[in-house]
Amino acid sequence: MDRVTLPEGDAKVAAVRSMFDAIAPRYDLLNRLLTFRLDVAWRRRAVRSLGLAPGAVVLDLASGTGDLCRRLEADGYQPVGIDLSLGMLRHARTGAPLVQADALRLPFPDGVADGAVSGFALRNVVDLGALFDEAARVVRPGGRVALLDVAQPPNPILRAGHRAYFGHVVPAVGAFLSDRSAYRYLPDSVAYLPPPEQMVARLAAAGFGAVTRRLLSGGVAQLITATRVLV
Repeated sequence: MDRVTLPEGDAKVAAVRSMFDAIAPRYDLLNRLLTFRLDVAWRRRAVRSLGLAPGAVVLDLASGTGDLCRRLEADGYQPVGIDLSLGMLRHARTGAPLVQADALRLPFPDGVADGAVSGFALRNVVDLGALFDEAARVVRPGGRVALLDVAQPPNPILRAGHRAYFGHVVPAVGAFLSDRSAYRYLPDSVAYLPPPEQMVARLAAAGFGAVTRRLLSGGVAQLITATRVLV
């Protein structure tokens, strides 16, 4: 299967917005199907890793259809969803406030939130470092972030199986049930992610401490958590 040419800069912003607008109607269905519902457990773990007080305000960066917002509400938080794609926001199933905006330029004042989360969005932004900087700006000192994304299993057998599944099965099922080009792009977009140690170091440089990266489900997903340092 031919690999997708990955866009950069403004072309990436336009491509990501258009892609998520297109796949919004069946986005939740494909997530559950393609992860065998493991994504539900991953989001639950991400939210619980925040460890914030009940009623805390948590920004969901690239909130999509609101999966993490719903999980945040269930755990007693006050979520606010932000997404670049109007199509995703229109298909959101959450009572949380929703804002169409670029996560790199959030329309909020400094220190407005107690925490921030994101679900599988790190590889879809134009500048990952800028995302970390913006998260540091809007999260108060002592606040927490929990960032989910895909990963590569460290076990070579699992890695080979995951590569075959993610590279062939996911695009085939996506093409059948949703949008062919989008579900060819998503596996290839893993190439946007820098090495784990670079992500951890860059998050620390943005102003976060106690940065921890955990592999989930054998390494097919990763959860990065951190605390905004006191100033």
